Amino acid sequence: MATIDPQIQQRAQLWLEKPYDAETIEAVQAMINENQIGELTDSFYKDLEFGTGGLRGIMGVGTNRINKYTLGKATQGFSNYLKGLYPGEEIRVVVSYDSRNNSRDFAKIVANVFSGNGLIVYFFDELRPTPELSFAIRELNCHGGVMLTASHNPKEYNGYKAYGRDGGQLVAPHDSNVIGEVNKIADLSDIKFEAKEENIRHLGSEMDDTYIQGIKALSLNPSIVEAQKDLKIVYSSIHGTGITVVPKTLEAWGFRNVHLVEEQAKPDGNFPTVVYPNPEERDAMMLATNKGKELDADVVMATDPDADRVGVAVKDTEGVFQLLNGNQIFSLLAEYVLGSYKDKGQSFKDHYIVKTIVTSNLILEIAKKYGIQCYDVLTGFKFIGELMTLKAGKEEFILGGEESYGFLIGDLVRDKDAVVSCAFIAEMTAYFKNEGKTLFEALLDIYSHYGYFKEKQVSLTKKGKAGAEEITEMMNQFRATPPKYLGGIEIVSIKDYNTSRSLTVSSGLEEVIDLPKSDVLQFITSEGDVISIRPSGTEPKIKFYCNVKLAKGPHINYNESQRILDEKVDLIMKDLI
Repeated sequence: MATIDPQIQQRAQLWLEKPYDAETIEAVQAMINENQIGELTDSFYKDLEFGTGGLRGIMGVGTNRINKYTLGKATQGFSNYLKGLYPGEEIRVVVSYDSRNNSRDFAKIVANVFSGNGLIVYFFDELRPTPELSFAIRELNCHGGVMLTASHNPKEYNGYKAYGRDGGQLVAPHDSNVIGEVNKIADLSDIKFEAKEENIRHLGSEMDDTYIQGIKALSLNPSIVEAQKDLKIVYSSIHGTGITVVPKTLEAWGFRNVHLVEEQAKPDGNFPTVVYPNPEERDAMMLATNKGKELDADVVMATDPDADRVGVAVKDTEGVFQLLNGNQIFSLLAEYVLGSYKDKGQSFKDHYIVKTIVTSNLILEIAKKYGIQCYDVLTGFKFIGELMTLKAGKEEFILGGEESYGFLIGDLVRDKDAVVSCAFIAEMTAYFKNEGKTLFEALLDIYSHYGYFKEKQVSLTKKGKAGAEEITEMMNQFRATPPKYLGGIEIVSIKDYNTSRSLTVSSGLEEVIDLPKSDVLQFITSEGDVISIRPSGTEPKIKFYCNVKLAKGPHINYNESQRILDEKVDLIMKDLI
């Protein structure tokens, strides 16, 4: 019979006595009694850490799980850090939560610990989207905030997104400093679980109204919205928080023909109609797309549980609904927003847009056309928020985005915002319809002008301690013996963001990458394709991003281009996995 690692057993034993509650003790004891070595190992082999999306994990007992104690410890550490960072100030924080199981209870625990530490807590009485939390931090002049969410992860997960004074997710050095404070907590008695109710303020619909009015003011073409107010829109919140503000926002912008996917309109942490509540997944978009077909909608949109990501489906030239990927949505938004600014005579001097290093270089081509600076940042929208804060007062942010369906237009918040994105997607659909085009035809125009691009992401799931070790070994192997060819195409440069070095293969010339270190490898081919490999910061996965383009050649149509690019992607991926 297999035996458990003594160190892990020792960590588990600590959870078998007070001050842990009886329910927790019973659950840990049951795992030990039933010799659940795998579960014990995964639950106790490490402490949860902040990744690209904060603290995220499976709900349950243990140091590597989301529960009262891991959340309490994180919040105590965050409280200690804020008090040290802002000595002598009355510190204010915002707490919100999504539709996941236990999210409200977890949010209350977080609010209690903050209040017990003497912080003023603005607590959303009901679930609200992540971007509204970011907005509220700045609107209420708070020092930080926490969102209880696991974004688009499966129902077993929950999480804790920590935000700073700028309304953005914690970045270096603050994220590691908070963890440092968390690690200093030696005993549960150090955690102030007992609430001071006088320190808790309650937020209601008044914040929705302020947020929505702020979004409405960003509209670029209100007269076109008025002309196309009957644009047929289908929207699904996929059992999440989007239902609380997205329909109100579309109404405030002037759209009068919005149809909800009623089967998914009720918030429900079990996500009963989907396997994964992720608008990147075809299955998660199916009910919305079916309703779009039924109504012959102009655009179909769906948001994830905390409403910071949005998926889109539109009719192709044959009238068949097609799902757009994140790069396509971002490209359309960039072309529409920058084009509208230009139409109004806007100069782009001291303006900028942002993308992440794994997002399509088509965005760079669009930026060049309009003469606007486009910055690359590391994967994770928190790095876009960080750049916005660094550039505030010096350069004006127009929009930013990432391939994983997260976008932001305007600077109301410092995180990806599916609420504002839905409004702009609807507006640009109206704009192109006013010109006699569908959104899909507008995408074809982009490809016709800039060339054909295609993107595919492949993820390999490797769960638990063994999985984490396997992912590390895979990254080590790619670094030790990098491929010379992928899909028969020569690799001309290699970028290793972990060593901050960019290597030109033919000459051996190395250059410094001026970004923080990150466990990402990129292979660039002689045809301009970019293949990126990175472990996920929020899920037990290693991710491969394959962004390809057609070499210059005779003009071909869209369908033929996609066939050629699909073959190219498949050949590259066969050489990788």
